[in-house]
Amino acid sequence: MRNLNFRWAINEAIKEEMERDEKVFLAGEDVGKPGGPFGITRGLYEQFGEKRVKDTPLSEEAIVGLAVGAAAAGYRPIVEIMFMDFIAIAMDQICNQAAKCRFLYGGMVSFPMVIRTLCGTGLRAGGHHSQSLESWFIHTPGLKVVMPSTPQDAKGLLKSAIRDDNPVIFMEHKGLLSLKGEVPEGDFTIPLGLADVKRPGEHVTVVATGKMVHTALGAAQKLSADGIEAEIIDPRTLSPLDAETILTSVRKTNHLVVVHEAPKPCGFGAEIAAVVAEQALDFLDAPIKRITFPFTPVPFGPLEDELVPKENDIMAAVKEIVRRN
Repeated sequence: MRNLNFRWAINEAIKEEMERDEKVFLAGEDVGKPGGPFGITRGLYEQFGEKRVKDTPLSEEAIVGLAVGAAAAGYRPIVEIMFMDFIAIAMDQICNQAAKCRFLYGGMVSFPMVIRTLCGTGLRAGGHHSQSLESWFIHTPGLKVVMPSTPQDAKGLLKSAIRDDNPVIFMEHKGLLSLKGEVPEGDFTIPLGLADVKRPGEHVTVVATGKMVHTALGAAQKLSADGIEAEIIDPRTLSPLDAETILTSVRKTNHLVVVHEAPKPCGFGAEIAAVVAEQALDFLDAPIKRITFPFTPVPFGPLEDELVPKENDIMAAVKEIVRRN
């Protein structure tokens, strides 16, 4: 397989789906001739033209409203919200319209739409450009929420999201855009709702999302030198969640650590902890640990770096619970 970076894997997925289905179109701020604020959509305007690659006004409310209407009319829109922080402006369209429409129509009308958005830290850009807001949408029935961590996953999951008949929030971590990895050519898809074991292990289960998957893998390599083998699980699709893969791992390792970039209260890690507590509590030999961003807005500049979870944070949590035995 070739090596592609995360950014180009997304670009390729969009390109292939637009070639496959003329009902697929792309819309968002600067996604046309400029190629997107991070260069993700470069070349698509030149290939498909302005009717299928539409630059929009600076209105997230209008962008998502366009997607809801187009999806109801039989199209498969992909719309981009430049930074996830801006998605709050479109919450009514997402949570009160897109998420509910298929239910309210008794399933007789599909609403196939993908909202791509850039999340997470990495640019030191402060509290309005750096958040991970996945919990808002995991809590909303009717939405699917996807967060890939590798170029291969980005391509395969995005293609599946575009083909899905439900609205999908597709989160792309800014800190992963330049990450390179093997990506299959051609019509490669990964089913939504299927977790991936990124590293097998026998002593502790570490569930991580987005860029934190790579932080967890780095910690696991160092833990191995101390005789602790961590199993790293990437849910990939946060909703619907592949709980069984996580439960199977916990029943084997008897320990659980959850890592994500969002703050701890009511975060995705709390849901993982609750699922395991409800269905595999008797298998745990120690309390569940959550490693997260502090409960504070993301600060501007270098201070951001100090607050993002690090390999040492994961290692300390793992050693604490594994050595209880």
